[in-house]
Amino acid sequence: MHRRWEHVQRGLVALPRPPRHVVLLGDMECHEPLDALTAPIRAAGATLHWIFGNHDYDGGPEMWANLADPALNPLTSGGALHGRVVEIGGLRVAGLGGTFRPRVWHPPNPPRLYGRAELPADRASLGPGWSEQAIGALEHSLGAMAIWPEDVEALAAQRADVLVTHEAPSSHPSGVAVLDDLARRMGARLVIHGHHHIGYRARHQDGLEAQGVGAAWAMCQLGQVHWPGEKERWLGRSPAGWEYLP
Repeated sequence: MHRRWEHVQRGLVALPRPPRHVVLLGDMECHEPLDALTAPIRAAGATLHWIFGNHDYDGGPEMWANLADPALNPLTSGGALHGRVVEIGGLRVAGLGGTFRPRVWHPPNPPRLYGRAELPADRASLGPGWSEQAIGALEHSLGAMAIWPEDVEALAAQRADVLVTHEAPSSHPSGVAVLDDLARRMGARLVIHGHHHIGYRARHQDGLEAQGVGAAWAMCQLGQVHWPGEKERWLGRSPAGWEYLP
């Protein structure tokens, strides 16, 4: 989203019929509570779900609270999809927010840390130049925003039709094959992601499909565009094993 809610407002008005369900793919950068920002979507009668992106902590704990604090968002906090599988429109949809962070996990390298409980012990690796305040901010940011192996494994034990992520699978030239593997383990046949500001559809040679969604664009799970948003970025050539579809 990157705060471009005007695209949502225009798009909702132009639709021939309102959406039944909306999933936000992260980077909302909430300068005010999500309840307020998504009022037009909820007024249209749509159920709302969301995952977080790598920029949802850019404004610090206050920005994060505007997205994730149930006290500030009694109407939208229940739509948090990260680490869950929820039935949405007859589909089992799994959510995985955030991006890979080197202090936790930087594929294809193995994870440095498996779970959030390891953060206090990892403090020693930061060295003497870190203040207690800076360490606390880093731990809170990593605990909230990073992709953690413990979350991936918890999802992998469940079944889903669609995996919704912020980070891209390997269908994008900058994507990560760990997410392909997670989708396959869950039985999902489609991964939908944000992060890279480009809309596209791709199919792997084994049948797994992926769909990127541009910033503030609205697309359905079949790839149909409901409204455009920001100007899209360049995609590049399809990675090995993937074919970009018309």
